[in-house]
Amino acid sequence: MTPQEFISRWQGSGGAELANSQTFLNEFCDLIGVPHPDPTQADESQNAYVFEKAVPLNNYDGTSSAGRIDLYRRGCFVLESKQGVERKDRETEALATVTKQKKYRSGTAQRGTTGWGTAMRRAFGQARRYAENIEEEWPPFLIVADVGYCFDIYADFTQSGKNYVPFPDPQSYRVRLEDLARDDVREMFRGIWQNPQDLDPAKISAKVTRDVAERLARLAKSLEGQYPADTVAQFLMRCLFTMFAEDVEIGGFKDRDFTKFLESRRGKLDTFVPMLEHLWQTMDTGGFSTILEGQIKKFNGGLFANQQALPVSVDQLELLIEAAHAKWNDVDRQDTASLYRQQVWHQ
Repeated sequence: MTPQEFISRWQGSGGAELANSQTFLNEFCDLIGVPHPDPTQADESQNAYVFEKAVPLNNYDGTSSAGRIDLYRRGCFVLESKQGVERKDRETEALATVTKQKKYRSGTAQRGTTGWGTAMRRAFGQARRYAENIEEEWPPFLIVADVGYCFDIYADFTQSGKNYVPFPDPQSYRVRLEDLARDDVREMFRGIWQNPQDLDPAKISAKVTRDVAERLARLAKSLEGQYPADTVAQFLMRCLFTMFAEDVEIGGFKDRDFTKFLESRRGKLDTFVPMLEHLWQTMDTGGFSTILEGQIKKFNGGLFANQQALPVSVDQLELLIEAAHAKWNDVDRQDTASLYRQQVWHQ
Protein backbone atom coordinates (compact mmCIF):
# COMPACT_ATOMS: atom_id res chain seq x y z
CA MET A 1 0.00 0.00 0.00
CA THR A 2 1.44 3.37 -0.99
CA PRO A 3 1.34 6.29 1.47
CA GLN A 4 -1.44 7.93 -0.52
CA GLU A 5 -3.45 4.71 -0.61
CA PHE A 6 -3.04 4.35 3.15
CA ILE A 7 -4.15 7.94 3.71
CA SER A 8 -7.16 7.57 1.41
CA ARG A 9 -8.16 4.29 3.04
CA TRP A 10 -8.17 5.67 6.59
CA GLN A 11 -9.12 9.33 6.33
CA GLY A 12 -12.83 8.53 6.33
CA SER A 13 -12.75 6.35 9.44
CA GLY A 14 -14.21 7.53 12.72
CA GLY A 15 -15.95 6.59 15.91
CA ALA A 16 -15.06 2.89 16.13
CA GLU A 17 -11.77 2.71 18.01
CA LEU A 18 -12.00 -0.92 19.10
CA ALA A 19 -12.97 -2.09 15.63
CA ASN A 20 -10.35 -0.05 13.80
CA SER A 21 -7.31 0.36 16.03
CA GLN A 22 -5.41 -2.88 15.49
CA THR A 23 -6.11 -3.02 11.77
CA PHE A 24 -4.98 0.59 11.41
CA LEU A 25 -1.78 0.01 13.39
CA ASN A 26 -0.90 -3.21 11.56
CA GLU A 27 -1.26 -1.43 8.22
CA PHE A 28 0.69 1.51 9.63
CA CYS A 29 3.53 -0.91 10.45
CA ASP A 30 3.50 -2.06 6.83
CA LEU A 31 3.61 1.56 5.68
CA ILE A 32 6.73 2.43 7.71
CA GLY A 33 8.39 -0.92 7.03
CA VAL A 34 8.46 -2.53 10.48
CA PRO A 35 7.16 -5.93 11.66
CA HIS A 36 3.64 -6.37 13.04
CA PRO A 37 3.27 -6.85 16.81
CA ASP A 38 3.82 -10.39 18.06
CA PRO A 39 1.11 -12.72 19.38
CA THR A 40 0.55 -12.38 23.12
CA GLN A 41 2.21 -15.06 25.28
CA ALA A 42 0.96 -16.55 28.54
CA ASP A 43 4.27 -15.54 30.15
CA GLU A 44 3.83 -11.78 30.44
CA SER A 45 7.59 -11.19 30.51
CA GLN A 46 7.72 -12.40 26.90
CA ASN A 47 5.24 -9.76 25.70
CA ALA A 48 7.78 -7.21 24.53
CA TYR A 49 5.92 -6.05 21.39
CA VAL A 50 2.21 -6.72 21.53
CA PHE A 51 -1.30 -5.35 21.36
CA GLU A 52 -3.23 -5.25 24.65
CA LYS A 53 -0.19 -5.52 26.91
CA ALA A 54 -1.46 -6.35 30.42
CA VAL A 55 -0.26 -4.00 33.16
CA PRO A 56 -1.43 -3.71 36.80
CA LEU A 57 -2.31 -0.11 37.68
CA ASN A 58 -1.56 1.27 41.14
CA ASN A 59 -4.65 3.06 42.47
CA TYR A 60 -2.59 4.72 45.25
CA ASP A 61 -4.98 3.44 47.92
CA GLY A 62 -3.46 0.03 48.50
CA THR A 63 -5.38 -1.52 45.61
CA SER A 64 -4.63 -2.10 41.96
CA SER A 65 -6.67 -2.53 38.83
CA ALA A 66 -6.05 -4.27 35.53
CA GLY A 67 -4.97 -2.13 32.59
CA ARG A 68 -4.13 -2.91 28.99
CA ILE A 69 -1.82 -0.93 26.73
CA ASP A 70 -3.24 -0.65 23.23
CA LEU A 71 0.22 -1.17 21.68
CA TYR A 72 3.51 -1.61 23.49
CA ARG A 73 7.12 -2.11 22.41
CA ARG A 74 9.69 -2.62 25.14
CA GLY A 75 12.37 0.06 25.17
CA CYS A 76 10.51 2.06 22.52
CA PHE A 77 7.00 3.28 23.28
CA VAL A 78 3.59 3.04 24.88
CA LEU A 79 0.78 3.83 22.45
CA GLU A 80 -2.75 4.72 23.49
CA SER A 81 -5.33 4.85 20.71
CA LYS A 82 -8.59 6.75 20.46
CA GLN A 83 -10.88 7.65 17.61
CA GLY A 84 -12.69 10.90 17.17
CA VAL A 85 -15.25 11.87 14.56
CA GLU A 86 -15.56 14.66 12.01
CA ARG A 87 -18.25 17.32 12.27
CA LYS A 88 -20.47 15.75 9.62
CA ASP A 89 -20.58 12.48 11.58
CA ARG A 90 -21.67 14.25 14.78
CA GLU A 91 -24.40 16.14 12.96
CA THR A 92 -25.66 12.92 11.39
CA GLU A 93 -25.52 11.21 14.76
CA ALA A 94 -27.57 13.97 16.37
CA LEU A 95 -30.19 13.65 13.65
CA ALA A 96 -30.27 9.87 14.05
CA THR A 97 -30.71 10.22 17.81
CA VAL A 98 -33.72 12.46 17.33
CA THR A 99 -35.31 9.93 14.98
CA LYS A 100 -34.31 7.04 17.30
CA GLN A 101 -32.43 5.41 14.44
CA LYS A 102 -28.90 5.86 15.70
CA LYS A 103 -26.46 4.30 13.22
CA TYR A 104 -23.30 6.30 13.85
CA ARG A 105 -20.71 5.86 16.58
CA SER A 106 -19.90 8.85 18.74
CA GLY A 107 -16.15 8.27 19.00
CA THR A 108 -13.86 10.01 21.48
CA ALA A 109 -15.11 13.51 20.59
CA GLN A 110 -15.64 15.79 17.64
CA ARG A 111 -12.21 16.54 16.21
CA GLY A 112 -10.95 20.07 16.55
CA THR A 113 -13.17 20.88 19.54
CA THR A 114 -12.19 21.61 23.13
CA GLY A 115 -13.65 18.25 24.12
CA TRP A 116 -11.45 16.45 21.62
CA GLY A 117 -8.36 18.28 22.86
CA THR A 118 -9.24 17.32 26.42
CA ALA A 119 -9.71 13.69 25.38
CA MET A 120 -6.29 13.64 23.67
CA ARG A 121 -4.60 15.07 26.78
CA ARG A 122 -6.44 12.55 28.95
CA ALA A 123 -5.19 9.77 26.67
CA PHE A 124 -1.63 11.08 27.11
CA GLY A 125 -2.13 10.91 30.87
CA GLN A 126 -3.37 7.34 30.52
CA ALA A 127 -0.32 6.38 28.43
CA ARG A 128 1.95 7.90 31.06
CA ARG A 129 0.17 5.98 33.80
CA TYR A 130 0.72 2.73 31.88
CA ALA A 131 4.40 3.58 31.43
CA GLU A 132 4.70 4.30 35.18
CA ASN A 133 3.21 0.97 36.20
CA ILE A 134 4.85 -1.39 33.75
CA GLU A 135 7.54 -3.46 35.48
CA GLU A 136 10.28 -2.36 33.09
CA GLU A 137 12.17 0.85 32.37
CA TRP A 138 10.25 3.88 31.20
CA PRO A 139 9.97 3.93 27.40
CA PRO A 140 11.49 6.93 25.60
CA PHE A 141 8.24 7.62 23.71
CA LEU A 142 4.56 7.96 24.53
CA ILE A 143 2.17 8.12 21.56
CA VAL A 144 -1.50 9.01 21.43
CA ALA A 145 -3.14 7.95 18.16
CA ASP A 146 -6.49 9.20 16.95
CA VAL A 147 -7.07 6.34 14.53
CA GLY A 148 -7.12 7.56 10.95
CA TYR A 149 -6.47 11.18 11.92
CA CYS A 150 -3.25 11.95 13.83
CA PHE A 151 -0.49 10.86 16.20
CA ASP A 152 0.59 13.00 19.19
CA ILE A 153 4.20 12.20 20.11
CA TYR A 154 5.94 12.80 23.45
CA ALA A 155 9.50 11.88 24.42
CA ASP A 156 11.71 11.57 27.49
CA PHE A 157 15.14 10.32 26.43
CA THR A 158 16.34 10.19 30.03
CA GLN A 159 13.73 7.44 30.55
CA SER A 160 13.13 8.79 34.04
CA GLY A 161 9.43 9.37 33.42
CA LYS A 162 9.70 12.92 34.72
CA ASN A 163 9.88 14.94 31.55
CA TYR A 164 7.76 13.67 28.67
CA VAL A 165 7.54 16.66 26.34
CA PRO A 166 6.13 17.16 22.83
CA PHE A 167 8.47 15.70 20.20
CA PRO A 168 10.21 17.05 18.24
CA ASP A 169 8.76 20.35 19.50
CA PRO A 170 5.41 21.85 20.60
CA GLN A 171 4.69 23.08 17.06
CA SER A 172 5.11 19.77 15.22
CA TYR A 173 4.44 17.02 17.78
CA ARG A 174 1.03 16.31 16.22
CA VAL A 175 1.54 14.30 13.03
CA ARG A 176 -1.59 14.26 10.91
CA LEU A 177 -2.58 11.45 8.61
CA GLU A 178 -1.69 13.39 5.47
CA ASP A 179 1.84 14.03 6.83
CA LEU A 180 2.58 10.32 6.34
CA ALA A 181 3.05 11.07 2.64
CA ARG A 182 6.45 12.58 3.60
CA ASP A 183 9.51 10.33 3.59
CA ASP A 184 11.06 12.04 6.61
CA VAL A 185 7.92 11.53 8.71
CA ARG A 186 7.79 7.81 7.94
CA GLU A 187 11.52 7.58 8.68
CA MET A 188 10.94 9.24 12.07
CA PHE A 189 8.27 6.68 12.97
CA ARG A 190 10.57 3.87 11.82
CA GLY A 191 13.14 5.22 14.26
CA ILE A 192 10.60 5.33 17.10
CA TRP A 193 9.73 1.69 16.41
CA GLN A 194 13.29 0.39 16.02
CA ASN A 195 16.00 2.78 17.28
CA PRO A 196 14.32 5.42 19.44
CA GLN A 197 17.46 6.66 21.20
CA ASP A 198 18.93 7.63 17.81
CA LEU A 199 16.30 10.38 17.72
CA ASP A 200 17.63 12.01 20.90
CA PRO A 201 18.31 15.65 19.89
CA ALA A 202 21.32 15.78 22.22
CA LYS A 203 22.99 12.88 20.40
CA ILE A 204 22.08 14.29 17.00
CA SER A 205 23.44 17.70 17.99
CA ALA A 206 26.70 16.21 19.27
CA LYS A 207 27.28 14.23 16.08
CA VAL A 208 26.38 17.08 13.74
CA THR A 209 28.43 19.52 15.79
CA ARG A 210 31.54 17.35 15.66
CA ASP A 211 31.16 16.67 11.93
CA VAL A 212 30.76 20.36 11.16
CA ALA A 213 33.67 21.36 13.39
CA GLU A 214 35.98 18.86 11.69
CA ARG A 215 35.08 20.18 8.24
CA LEU A 216 35.54 23.77 9.32
CA ALA A 217 38.88 22.94 10.89
CA ARG A 218 40.15 21.40 7.63
CA LEU A 219 38.93 24.43 5.72
CA ALA A 220 40.50 26.85 8.21
CA LYS A 221 43.90 25.14 8.08
CA SER A 222 43.93 25.25 4.29
CA LEU A 223 43.00 28.96 4.26
CA GLU A 224 45.39 29.98 7.03
CA GLY A 225 48.28 29.06 4.82
CA GLN A 226 47.27 31.99 2.62
CA TYR A 227 45.55 34.51 4.96
CA PRO A 228 45.88 35.72 8.57
CA ALA A 229 44.08 33.55 11.14
CA ASP A 230 41.78 36.40 12.24
CA THR A 231 40.71 37.05 8.65
CA VAL A 232 39.95 33.37 8.14
CA ALA A 233 38.03 33.16 11.42
CA GLN A 234 35.84 36.16 10.56
CA PHE A 235 35.16 34.83 7.05
CA LEU A 236 34.10 31.45 8.41
CA MET A 237 31.96 33.07 11.12
CA ARG A 238 30.02 34.97 8.46
CA CYS A 239 29.63 31.75 6.46
CA LEU A 240 28.39 29.86 9.52
CA PHE A 241 25.84 32.48 10.49
CA THR A 242 24.52 32.57 6.93
CA MET A 243 24.13 28.77 7.01
CA PHE A 244 22.24 29.08 10.27
CA ALA A 245 20.01 31.84 8.86
CA GLU A 246 18.91 29.67 5.95
CA ASP A 247 18.15 26.64 8.14
CA VAL A 248 15.97 28.52 10.62
CA GLU A 249 14.65 30.79 7.84
CA ILE A 250 15.27 34.16 9.46
CA GLY A 251 15.77 37.57 7.89
CA GLY A 252 14.15 36.59 4.61
CA PHE A 253 16.21 33.44 4.03
CA LYS A 254 14.35 30.38 2.82
CA ASP A 255 15.42 26.77 3.15
CA ARG A 256 18.69 26.05 1.30
CA ASP A 257 19.08 29.58 -0.14
CA PHE A 258 22.75 29.83 0.83
CA THR A 259 23.47 26.19 0.07
CA LYS A 260 22.06 26.62 -3.44
CA PHE A 261 24.25 29.67 -3.93
CA LEU A 262 27.36 27.74 -2.89
CA GLU A 263 26.44 24.84 -5.17
CA SER A 264 25.88 27.25 -8.05
CA ARG A 265 29.53 28.36 -7.81
CA ARG A 266 30.86 24.97 -8.86
CA GLY A 267 32.84 25.64 -12.00
CA LYS A 268 32.35 29.40 -11.51
CA LEU A 269 34.80 30.17 -8.71
CA ASP A 270 35.81 33.47 -10.32
CA THR A 271 32.44 34.95 -9.26
CA PHE A 272 32.41 33.44 -5.74
CA VAL A 273 33.99 36.43 -3.95
CA PRO A 274 32.03 39.33 -5.53
CA MET A 275 28.70 37.53 -5.27
CA LEU A 276 29.22 36.50 -1.64
CA GLU A 277 30.38 39.99 -0.67
CA HIS A 278 27.29 41.45 -2.36
CA LEU A 279 25.07 39.09 -0.35
CA TRP A 280 26.74 40.05 2.91
CA GLN A 281 26.47 43.74 2.07
CA THR A 282 22.71 43.29 1.66
CA MET A 283 22.55 41.43 4.98
CA ASP A 284 24.31 44.38 6.62
CA THR A 285 21.97 47.03 5.22
CA GLY A 286 18.79 45.14 4.35
CA GLY A 287 17.19 45.31 0.93
CA PHE A 288 16.64 43.24 -2.19
CA SER A 289 19.28 40.57 -2.78
CA THR A 290 20.01 39.90 -6.43
CA ILE A 291 21.97 36.86 -5.29
CA LEU A 292 19.01 35.21 -3.52
CA GLU A 293 16.39 36.99 -5.62
CA GLY A 294 14.43 38.10 -2.58
CA GLN A 295 14.06 40.73 0.11
CA ILE A 296 16.56 40.41 2.99
CA LYS A 297 16.19 42.12 6.36
CA LYS A 298 19.03 43.99 8.04
CA PHE A 299 21.09 41.74 10.35
CA ASN A 300 22.10 43.72 13.43
CA GLY A 301 25.19 43.14 15.54
CA GLY A 302 27.91 44.26 13.15
CA LEU A 303 28.92 40.80 11.92
CA PHE A 304 28.42 41.84 8.30
CA ALA A 305 29.89 45.35 8.60
CA ASN A 306 32.98 43.75 7.10
CA GLN A 307 31.91 41.84 4.02
CA GLN A 308 35.31 40.46 2.99
CA ALA A 309 35.04 37.03 1.35
CA LEU A 310 38.06 34.85 0.64
CA PRO A 311 38.71 33.10 -2.68
CA VAL A 312 38.32 29.34 -2.35
CA SER A 313 39.57 26.37 -4.31
CA VAL A 314 37.40 23.56 -5.64
CA ASP A 315 38.11 21.43 -2.55
CA GLN A 316 37.52 24.34 -0.17
CA LEU A 317 34.18 25.10 -1.80
CA GLU A 318 33.14 21.47 -1.32
CA LEU A 319 33.98 21.69 2.39
CA LEU A 320 31.73 24.75 2.66
CA ILE A 321 28.94 22.96 0.83
CA GLU A 322 29.27 19.92 3.13
CA ALA A 323 29.03 22.20 6.18
CA ALA A 324 26.01 23.99 4.69
CA HIS A 325 24.18 20.68 4.27
CA ALA A 326 24.23 20.19 8.05
CA LYS A 327 21.01 20.96 9.90
CA TRP A 328 22.13 24.06 11.75
CA ASN A 329 19.18 24.01 14.13
CA ASP A 330 20.74 20.73 15.36
CA VAL A 331 24.18 22.30 15.78
CA ASP A 332 25.42 23.61 19.10
CA ARG A 333 27.23 26.71 17.91
CA GLN A 334 29.23 27.18 21.13
CA ASP A 335 30.42 23.57 20.98
CA THR A 336 31.19 23.99 17.29
CA ALA A 337 33.45 26.96 18.05
CA SER A 338 35.17 25.05 20.85
CA LEU A 339 35.68 21.90 18.78
CA TYR A 340 36.80 23.98 15.81
CA ARG A 341 39.50 25.64 17.93
CA GLN A 342 40.61 22.25 19.28
CA GLN A 343 40.83 20.78 15.79
CA VAL A 344 42.82 23.73 14.43
CA TRP A 345 45.15 23.73 17.45
CA HIS A 346 45.95 20.02 17.22
CA GLN A 347 46.34 19.75 13.43
